[in-house]
Amino acid sequence: MNGKIVRNTPLAEGVMDMRMETALNNPAPGRFVHIAVPGFPLRRPISLCGYENGEARLVYAVKGGGTAALAVLREGDCVDLLGALGNGYAPAPGLKTLLVGGGVGLPPLLYYAKTHPGTHTIAGCRTNGQKVLVDEFPSVDFCTDDGSAGFHGFPHQRLELLLKNGELPDRVLSCGPLPLLRAVAEVCKGYSIPCFVSMEERMGCGIGACLVCACAAGGHYRRVCKDGPVFDAAEISWEEVLL
Repeated sequence: MNGKIVRNTPLAEGVMDMRMETALNNPAPGRFVHIAVPGFPLRRPISLCGYENGEARLVYAVKGGGTAALAVLREGDCVDLLGALGNGYAPAPGLKTLLVGGGVGLPPLLYYAKTHPGTHTIAGCRTNGQKVLVDEFPSVDFCTDDGSAGFHGFPHQRLELLLKNGELPDRVLSCGPLPLLRAVAEVCKGYSIPCFVSMEERMGCGIGACLVCACAAGGHYRRVCKDGPVFDAAEISWEEVLL
């Protein structure tokens, strides 16, 4: 399918905020689109930050040549994409859900927070100057690695403080760098709280055929693009994933 760029502007240094008109199949928090980048053979997966009235929001970091090529697209440009793909965060009506994420792991969590009223979020960034999306969350605790704003520490440390104080959710949803996901999973395990994490792996096809994005989970290898990207954190073999 095609997507028509409505806007593609900087959100922070090295982070872009793209809005695109496209008719996605079952868009939901935690699912992603797989975009064909002009001049590159492989598509790039980008998590949905929102979808409303036929317009998708994609917030992505410019890390290499492919995302740099996306960053120069302008209003009116069109791209080929697949989506929405993957399994996202399952809704859980009646359960108290806490979101924990950092950096460019925040977009799918923002999508969830905006579509599930009453959800609280712990959001982290390296510094206050690198803050992205945090102010858009309806209810948020902000953390910075260097203490330049909010809680001085990592999101999983803030999570542990909340749990120690008896603020226990029914489940935790997380997205961000792999070390953060592992730390969040360990904290939740200590309190017997179900935790679901969005894994990130390099992808080829995006539909489960090429096996490039295999992830050690549940005692065997599973495809992040098709079986995930959201997995039960208790199933992840973190030692293998973080090699």
